[in-house]
Amino acid sequence: MRIPYFVVSAIVMAMGLCGCENKEGAGTTPAVASFTAPPGQEAPPDVAAPPAEAQKTPGGTSYIILSKGVNADKPNDEDAMSVEYTAWTRDGRPFASSKSTGRPARVGLGGVVPGLSEVLRDMTKGEQRRVWIPANQTSDAWPIPPNGQAITMEVSLMAIIVGPKTIPVPVDVAEPPADSQKSKSGLTWKVLSEGTGKVRPKASDTVSVHYSGWTTDGKMFDSSEARRTPASFPLSGVIAGWTEGVQLMVEGERRRFWIPVDLAYKNAPGKPAGMLVFDIELLKIVRPPETPKDVAAPPADAVKTASGLASKVLVPGSGTRHPVATSRVKVDYSGWTTDGKMFDSSVSRGQPATFALTQVIAGWTEGVQLMVEGEKRRFWIPQDLAYKGRAPKGMLVFDVELIEIQ
Repeated sequence: MRIPYFVVSAIVMAMGLCGCENKEGAGTTPAVASFTAPPGQEAPPDVAAPPAEAQKTPGGTSYIILSKGVNADKPNDEDAMSVEYTAWTRDGRPFASSKSTGRPARVGLGGVVPGLSEVLRDMTKGEQRRVWIPANQTSDAWPIPPNGQAITMEVSLMAIIVGPKTIPVPVDVAEPPADSQKSKSGLTWKVLSEGTGKVRPKASDTVSVHYSGWTTDGKMFDSSEARRTPASFPLSGVIAGWTEGVQLMVEGERRRFWIPVDLAYKNAPGKPAGMLVFDIELLKIVRPPETPKDVAAPPADAVKTASGLASKVLVPGSGTRHPVATSRVKVDYSGWTTDGKMFDSSVSRGQPATFALTQVIAGWTEGVQLMVEGEKRRFWIPQDLAYKGRAPKGMLVFDVELIEIQ
């Protein structure tokens, strides 16, 4: 289902985008004369017409790229976008600007004029464009052009707010097809796409998966795919049909399972009833990392700082910049006491952690600043830079992979 996003009326009023009835009562037009753009939002020299080097969309909207984006991700119909913008009539009169509200506007592809929708669909985060939208590519959607005329805009795509993905109901959701296979327990399945892995998970393993689940009347009750976020959990902690079925798979494989009620929720109150149908893609088998051989003490080739923090690079990074003490970072990590007992691990959970370096123990704040993106490092953190005698006590050992500086 397409999820439209709209700017709330209070924001619309503040931006001067509301309509005002004319004396003849023939319709509404924005009060352009009453809108004053903030400093620095004056019309560009080419506001009246696109320059010769401008590119054109299939719908006839012209644009030039003022600055490139930071990645390749583009919005789709389910997403919302945070945008900075200023809009002018072709004679240079401003009639709308996010700068007048002090915050970006939140819009969706279905809630803007067709010419702008076409341009935004092709933009990436951080990209800025100047856009010339012809009158036949405007409408009563946002931003409402004065008297339905052509407009010129400068638009920056600040962020893409990912919306729920549409997942079609399987055509065979009501019952297993003739080409499905069945185990002795009654679990039925069909391979939808082959995997690339060679190893199958054990019941004691944690797995990372994408999945969607339906009752046999086609009602979806849960979906990591719709949320666009994989799920991770131990196979020993799920319904019996999952524990059995996922052990048949290899990484990269996708299967459809028909799970009888006795292997599902057994008609428990508040749970999906009857036979359940799941599409499952096994992304990764997550096994606990091995205890480091040098967990008891830093080896001779470890580097020590003035504070007493010791570290050793396990895998060099591909990045060039280091985080600072106030940075927010995304990491994968595992931690041990010096007797080899693991007390925490995002790796075992199959889910990287994100946090600010101001919110962690001193050894982490100092140590992660030594790293670049893609790097994996082992730290020996003395008690005074760790939990200062609180559990886990003593020197702690962490393997940390810096995935992203946010």
